[in-house]
Amino acid sequence: MTVDPPSIARTSRIAVRAGVSTPGARALPEEVPVALSFGGTTQAVMMATPADLEDFGLGFALSEAVVATRSDILELEIVEVDQGFDVQMRLRDEIQASFSARRRKMAGPVGCGLCGIESIEEALRTLPVRDGVATEFTPEDIGEAVRSLALHQKLRAETGAVHAAGFYRPKTGMICVREDVGRHNALDKLIGALARQDTNPATGALVITSRVSVDMVQKAVIAGAGLLISVSAPTALAVRTAEAAGLTLVGIARGADFEIFTRPHRIAQGQTSNVA
Repeated sequence: MTVDPPSIARTSRIAVRAGVSTPGARALPEEVPVALSFGGTTQAVMMATPADLEDFGLGFALSEAVVATRSDILELEIVEVDQGFDVQMRLRDEIQASFSARRRKMAGPVGCGLCGIESIEEALRTLPVRDGVATEFTPEDIGEAVRSLALHQKLRAETGAVHAAGFYRPKTGMICVREDVGRHNALDKLIGALARQDTNPATGALVITSRVSVDMVQKAVIAGAGLLISVSAPTALAVRTAEAAGLTLVGIARGADFEIFTRPHRIAQGQTSNVA
């Protein structure tokens, strides 16, 4: 079993309140480089909170479509390196061959202004369509999901400086929460944790504390979610992508108030006003 290093450090600081200076200490989240490697080749290096790194590696592999299922990864090892960690994953031979071929295809002179077509296509990748209606949610479920996420953010409670992603299921509550200094990392950790628990994301909602960019939508769709809830707003591209992929996207969720941007059929909305 992997034991995560400390995620919190304490540092001295001087607090100035109403013109009065008081020395003391403040809890801060740790941030270290974390490499994500497949078959000995590093795919990415993220600045991340050094917690739940097995979840991070698996979730990244799934959400970035390096693998399709957890079983495609034969071995996952967390290796401590100078100033950080390397999440080393060994893939099934055919998956590794496909991954290596894709990397060779995308390699090119980075200084060329027009040679990044493959990278652009990869950034705006085609997604599966999540048309099926899984769990139906009430407005009360949306509010409770956001409130419950806040209550489960232990690292934020101590530091006030991290993002979170949680999985909420109506009538059950918040099932799993992961935190990180990076919003993408938190979602990847959650996706990995759900995969390790054999929990189907379509049976509930993914709930995040950050703005919804298109890559957050892509990760949610690839994970199999039907509903993504955020306390912040989405980008226009994120809305278009969610609509095309059949994802219900809820943003600006504050208490009992929220806005549905796409696929509202998964949410019982009650009375409708005609005022725009």
